[in-house]
Amino acid sequence: MSDKPLHYRTITEISELLSSKKLSPVELTQTMLNRIEHLDGRLKSYATVTTEKAMASAQKAEQEIIDGNYRGLLHGVPIGIKDLCFTKGIRTMGGSRVMQCHIPEYNSTVVKRLDAVGAVMLGKLNLTEGAMGGYHPDFDIPINPWNPDRWTGSSSSGSGVATAAGMCTGSIGSDTGGSIRFPSAACGIVGLKPTFGRVSKYGVLMLASSMDHVGPMTRSVADAAIMLEAIAGSDPDDFSTLSDPVPNMLENINHGIKGIRLGYDENYATKDVDSELADSVSDGVKLLQELGAEIVNVQLPDMDKYVLSWPTICSFEAVKSHSKIYPEYRDDYGPWFKGWLDMGAQVTSDDYIKAHELRQECTAHLDRIFQDIDILVCPSMSAPPHEVTPEILYGPKETRPPRFQRFTAPFNYNGAPTLSVPCGFNSEGLPLSIQFVGKDLSEPLLCQVGHAYESATEWHNRHPEV
Repeated sequence: MSDKPLHYRTITEISELLSSKKLSPVELTQTMLNRIEHLDGRLKSYATVTTEKAMASAQKAEQEIIDGNYRGLLHGVPIGIKDLCFTKGIRTMGGSRVMQCHIPEYNSTVVKRLDAVGAVMLGKLNLTEGAMGGYHPDFDIPINPWNPDRWTGSSSSGSGVATAAGMCTGSIGSDTGGSIRFPSAACGIVGLKPTFGRVSKYGVLMLASSMDHVGPMTRSVADAAIMLEAIAGSDPDDFSTLSDPVPNMLENINHGIKGIRLGYDENYATKDVDSELADSVSDGVKLLQELGAEIVNVQLPDMDKYVLSWPTICSFEAVKSHSKIYPEYRDDYGPWFKGWLDMGAQVTSDDYIKAHELRQECTAHLDRIFQDIDILVCPSMSAPPHEVTPEILYGPKETRPPRFQRFTAPFNYNGAPTLSVPCGFNSEGLPLSIQFVGKDLSEPLLCQVGHAYESATEWHNRHPEV
């Protein structure tokens, strides 16, 4: 560990140094802020850097630790927050010009819970406008640290870039159709989309309320477990949160995976999937079997036909989420998101109902498959990060093939937890990602499997040369 730069150490490693007083939260926070100042002019992951707040929080954490009031594994640890989570007195823009002067009067529940465990907020992270597909032309676009000409994964792109490039120890992202998993895969990090309702969305700008998830993005599976445990739990301010108690996410993480039933559908995982990515995932399945897991061959239906319903549901609900400012301030939106809202405004009630019927059918298929398995294994996305063009980044709204969301949208439909973990690099040096999908509230088991895979590989130890 002594050879690893401080900015690339994991939360698990850093917490040991902080709790033993071998490292000062102030020193650590200043190191991160210096790195942001040095790199982010080029990588553009932060919308707002909260230097004064971060240093004040670090000083408070340092004194508490000195006084023997250590709050836990995130105490004094610097993290980044996606700029759709409300932060009291700090602008929250959601990537949209129409909200560039929006300064919340309260913190989102996620931010409050991170404050409660003593985490240090470095700032707010850039995202696509409205957490959809494209950026507003007035806002910075995060740059992939592995290759500046490649996609950064859409919505939670700032979270992915900052975490991968060592400009925070971990970050908060959100996922409506892939926006924790896409940037995690594109930037070579870990992304954990929790069970729907496991994490409160109170004070988080909505895209599609029936499919939105909030979760952690980190450089190790254990770190994702630590962050999820801190932010999860029932919230009276969010009626969709679950009442189930939050377990110790690390309790069984080192117990191995002997006897765990992993479902794998070769056709689903390889058809119309980049060959290097498909091979890497297949190799991952073989490794998991060697580690003691039982591989169960399963057969999923044609997911692409169900994915076609996602734009209807999402755009319709997005119009409802933006009803206070759309269509009144329509012209202040960028071309991509304006087109998305315009499409949603044309969706009829019948269209929405039919789309939901297909969503329910998809969920029923998945329920039957999970009767015989504990976890499903598949890619996080169908290809490595693609080349980007101004049209892709800014709009007008593009039409993406169903395979684009084949491995993401079905698990926003049913709200299942997912874990994306680096599984290799292709011949161009771009990161590849394997995805583990669980049953509701199975995040500890997901982390147990992901940690076993991660511990048997070295992919998570590779970092971009920035």
